[in-house]
Amino acid sequence: MSKIEPVIIVIEDDPAIRRFLRTGLNSHGFVIFTAETGKQGIIETGVRKPDLVILDLGLPDMEGVEVIKAIREWSTIPIIVLSARSSEQHKIDALDAGADDYLTKPFGIGELLARIRVAIRHSLRSSEQVTGDIFTNENLKVDLINRLVSLDNQEVHLTPIQYRLLTVLVKHAGKVLTHKQILKEVWGPSYQENAHYLRIYMSQLRQKLEEDPTQPKLLLTESGVGYRLKV
Repeated sequence: MSKIEPVIIVIEDDPAIRRFLRTGLNSHGFVIFTAETGKQGIIETGVRKPDLVILDLGLPDMEGVEVIKAIREWSTIPIIVLSARSSEQHKIDALDAGADDYLTKPFGIGELLARIRVAIRHSLRSSEQVTGDIFTNENLKVDLINRLVSLDNQEVHLTPIQYRLLTVLVKHAGKVLTHKQILKEVWGPSYQENAHYLRIYMSQLRQKLEEDPTQPKLLLTESGVGYRLKV
């Protein structure tokens, strides 16, 4: 049986970048379709049902954030933003709108491929109940059914809020979550501006789960934006 190649839609108005992405991703086994405008990209996404979307924010007809919102009305497909806009607020706006990841131009094809693999893997894990019940990463294991956390096969005791914070990160493993997104899921909508809560509990989690809490390798900080659980 022949292998089905993953489909990616690139929504980008710069023809040079479209060519670069098509060539680079084709050579790594991806089928690429392109769109030059936001509206065309939304239509292509609806028709092609791709495995992932790569999106530029500065499109000629509409803002990339609006494209994300439009796709999120009907699909949870992974969306990676690829943009020259590098400010923290642009990243936060895109991620809060529903993007899975954000890569700033100029970029290397190797880093983009790594982000693509993580996003598609996260998407598959989210859609498969069997693999979604237990998360493992090297020496960390989180059993979501039995509410057990272990490190090096030793049970780790977490407070209810520490556990809730960890499970939110586990359920979105590999995806950048903004401070606001995490606060809403862990503490509720009225706590979305209380970022100091998050910093305190993230520090506590790192004390319990990281070999060196000052140099975390699992619970990663996206500076000024939020956090990501490494997969």
